[in-house]
Amino acid sequence: MTILTLGLNHKTAPVDTRERLTFGPDVIVGALRSITERTPADEALILSTCNRMEVYCALEGSGGETFLRDWIGEFHGLEPQLFAQHLYHYQDRDAVRHLLEVASGLDSMVLGEPQILGQVKQAFQTANAAGGTGRMLGKLFQHTFSVAKQVRTDTAIGSSPVSVAFAAVSLARQIFSDLSRQTALLIGAGETIELAARHLHQHGIGRIIVANRTVERAHGVAQQFDGYAIALTELSNHLPEADIVVSSTASPLPVLGKGTVERALKKRRHRPVFMVDIAVPRDIEPEVGDLRDVYLYTVDDLQGVVDQGMRSRQQAAAQAAEIIELHAEDFMAWVRSLDAVSLIQDYRARAEHTRDALVERAQRQLAAGKPADEVVCQLAHLLTNKLLHSPSVRLRRAGREGRNELLDAANELFQLKLEQDRSR
Repeated sequence: MTILTLGLNHKTAPVDTRERLTFGPDVIVGALRSITERTPADEALILSTCNRMEVYCALEGSGGETFLRDWIGEFHGLEPQLFAQHLYHYQDRDAVRHLLEVASGLDSMVLGEPQILGQVKQAFQTANAAGGTGRMLGKLFQHTFSVAKQVRTDTAIGSSPVSVAFAAVSLARQIFSDLSRQTALLIGAGETIELAARHLHQHGIGRIIVANRTVERAHGVAQQFDGYAIALTELSNHLPEADIVVSSTASPLPVLGKGTVERALKKRRHRPVFMVDIAVPRDIEPEVGDLRDVYLYTVDDLQGVVDQGMRSRQQAAAQAAEIIELHAEDFMAWVRSLDAVSLIQDYRARAEHTRDALVERAQRQLAAGKPADEVVCQLAHLLTNKLLHSPSVRLRRAGREGRNELLDAANELFQLKLEQDRSR
């Protein structure tokens, strides 16, 4: 059985190509059934995210990548030559290693990001419910989840901040040990603010307020994280509520001045405020940092944290790669053992057939009155001869032909030298 991966990602294909080859939730079950019906694949799973599209298959033989490439084109109504140059394919051990890297965050746009593991788990649940997975992919993905968990546990792959938003929240957690009691005021409604809101929400922030020039955009961010939206004109009214302020707007002038912050501090009775100004040009007047009870960080301050976090994750990625390499080989050893299992089953079935035939013969002899000790001795003699005849003939032939590798294999298989050593 061959394991095959065919796909593309943010490193191999531009966004417009990825968009044209995506599999939405409404079509993925039908697509899985189509793969097993129209290609040689016996099992199939599709992982489709904004940054990657990958098909994982288990099939007999090789060459399945051509069938899968043509199937992808047919399913999306595209000629294969329009996207073939963006595809990569992996087989067997390379496919296993690639999946382990994907699930562990080593192949992500942001090194070590945790969301991909949940997406892989969802892809497996969908394929499993649709009947797309069997013994091979079922075992592979359960193995993958276990390895990804070990990577997260044994390395620092996901613990260090590698984005400005992540760094800001990490510093906030250092200043306020319990975010559930804090209120965060986020100024702006762009990608960085949304990412900061996501991190804060994941770490249990008590309240989120989103302020923006356009209230509708602020509401779009706030509603995702159980927050509420305000206009920039209301900023001074809500600033005293804020323990954490993160600002990232496109304003050419500061949106928070020293006087406004001083008045807010008086209303707060000088409880400390953590402020992060991610904007360029600045949203918060630099003089605000001179105020007591204000911890003000700029994007330059956070960049050092981000750079250190990236170095830490890169070191962790090297450790993770060692774990993945070991477990990729473990899985392939299991795959190879399947051939041995089938061989053992066939060998045992033949031996049991011989045994049953001889036992039936012995029972007829006993029923005819033949002495039991004579029947037992003859049964043992015939059973030994029949079981050893074919291997003995082939070993003698191997000896005549000088096939020492077969003789060595027989020694290892039957532990003949070991038995001889014990008898000395």
